[in-house]
Amino acid sequence: MTSPETTDLSQIKEEYSVEGGLDVEEESESDTSPPEIDRPWKPEQIRVNSKQFSLRNALDMIDDGTLELAPDFQRGRVWKLGQKSRLIESVLLQIPLPAFYFAEDTDGAMRVVDGLQRLSTIHDFVRGGEKSGFALKGVEYLKTVVEGARFEDLPAPWKRRINNAQIMAHVIDPTTPPDVMYDIFKRINTGGTPLNAQEIRHCMSNKRSRNILKRMTSTDEFNRATKWRNHIRMNDREMALRFAGFWLLGVDGYAKYSAMDPFLQHTTTLLDDERAVPTDRAEQLMADFDRAMKNARLLFGEHAFRKWPLGGNGKNPINRALFETWSIVLAGYAPEDLTRRRDAIVEAARRLMTSDYTYLEAITASTGGLRRVKYRFEEAAKAAEAGK
Repeated sequence: MTSPETTDLSQIKEEYSVEGGLDVEEESESDTSPPEIDRPWKPEQIRVNSKQFSLRNALDMIDDGTLELAPDFQRGRVWKLGQKSRLIESVLLQIPLPAFYFAEDTDGAMRVVDGLQRLSTIHDFVRGGEKSGFALKGVEYLKTVVEGARFEDLPAPWKRRINNAQIMAHVIDPTTPPDVMYDIFKRINTGGTPLNAQEIRHCMSNKRSRNILKRMTSTDEFNRATKWRNHIRMNDREMALRFAGFWLLGVDGYAKYSAMDPFLQHTTTLLDDERAVPTDRAEQLMADFDRAMKNARLLFGEHAFRKWPLGGNGKNPINRALFETWSIVLAGYAPEDLTRRRDAIVEAARRLMTSDYTYLEAITASTGGLRRVKYRFEEAAKAAEAGK
């Protein structure tokens, strides 16, 4: 095999955010690779209505559950106290807030898909009380008036000013197809620190898929294999979702999409539908995932799901393509079998990451391409049979 000319496979870059290193390898895309998928949406499929709410009305809907703030969404709540305080100050100054986006369910309930940080901050300040509320600190224009004050400390006119403030929300109609809804949000997701793909899916999904992914990534086995727990940018949930997608649909099912985003969006929709994935099947999915995590740790130790070529012992970031392939492959083996053949399997896997440039390309660049997905699954399956 010849070395690729356009991709430097020796460079391993870790993804970073404002929170620091994320312990996940950055996926690179070739400049010459085609777009992931063509989406010729029909205009009539896009249904977005604009509605006006008072902040009091919006906070009441949050409290009674008709407006959901996407529980377990960690990255959306990392604003520092000064940022939160200046947002509240803006409301007190009667500065209009940017528009929000909500996604409506068929039962009329809504989920916040853009503006989560702002609404969470306002709800915490107004309704949080001493437990989760906060005192204003670092305001700029009302320092002598509200600095250090909690909501209950404000004079009645100031409280009314917050409660009566009007917000504009663009509500995505439930008849809008899920893929169209996902694309709409990707287009308008530009403010602050833009959400990554899994954070978008989390905001737009229902409780069932969120609970399944949370259970998958909250186990001791997952934590031992990855050293992740409650990943700040939801990369843990994305890894679990990738496993679920290939476990449910296989590589042949992926071929229908030949791109990761629509494949994972469809998987989310399946997990949300109990008819598509009954409870007993969801339980089997989670059990197989747990077995895969145990087996990966058993074989590769601290290098599980990380590039580990022969001659190198540094601990690299987790690689998404390695995670999805090896987790699926290892889910089908008994630990006793793998223990007996451990040295042979590890040798075969590391050799792939050392001298098979086609395999290295398949786990490094343009990893969503169908040919590369098929190749890395085939080669991981062969390596797992080593020593027999």
